[in-house]
Amino acid sequence: MHLFYRVDRPTWAVLAPGESERCRQRLEQLCAANANPSHPRLTTYANVGAKADFAFFLLALGLAELSQMHRDLEACFPPGALSKVFSYLSVTELTEYTTTEEDHRRQLVEQEKLSPESEAFQKRFTELRERTRQYEQYRLYPEMPDWEVMAFYPMSKRRAGADNWYLLDFAARKKLMGGHARVGRKYSGRVSQLITGSIGLDDWEWGVTLMAHQLDALKEIVYEMRFDEVSARYGDFGPFFINMRLAPADLWAHLRL
Repeated sequence: MHLFYRVDRPTWAVLAPGESERCRQRLEQLCAANANPSHPRLTTYANVGAKADFAFFLLALGLAELSQMHRDLEACFPPGALSKVFSYLSVTELTEYTTTEEDHRRQLVEQEKLSPESEAFQKRFTELRERTRQYEQYRLYPEMPDWEVMAFYPMSKRRAGADNWYLLDFAARKKLMGGHARVGRKYSGRVSQLITGSIGLDDWEWGVTLMAHQLDALKEIVYEMRFDEVSARYGDFGPFFINMRLAPADLWAHLRL
């Protein structure tokens, strides 16, 4: 779940003495209780660009656990002190376009010219299988790096006229997504990406979370993706939120709370 809130400044201005400090302490305790590499995890950000003040990124194993974390988060704040700007619910999942073992065999024979009976083939096949296993683990139980900048935006595949993604056959969609993924891999080390699914769960079909050390890397990857056919022809995008990673104490100082 991605949550974005604006501080209600008139309400905050009349809080009882010490209540702002107690609110920060409650949030720190909740973050400390959910500070795992993956599920459960709660990270705090300051939104940049005046769309919101607070941004929160929540990961939990199930719907009940996620909902409880959400309510515990809101309970850290005095009633009326926050107003929700945007929220997004999605699930970690394996993409249907994940490379299969048959894809690996075809790559090794047709592209790398290796004989299936050779030792080199078996070594490379084992390497590719392990890479796929690690990728699937990451997609289901993501351990996102705690980098300085986080971007989030929702998106859907277009379903209009001749540009209807869902009328393409599977082979065509998989080929297009393969090219799309190759663009993303160029930014390894500069951008960490997490794509989560939300078809039937929220107003868009996927949520995209990007972590980076510097803002320019986020701008570059999104710009380059625009020229890929998956985005240029079939992509529709929701609002973009840019956020700085700040722990609660730094958030309070930044927002002058």
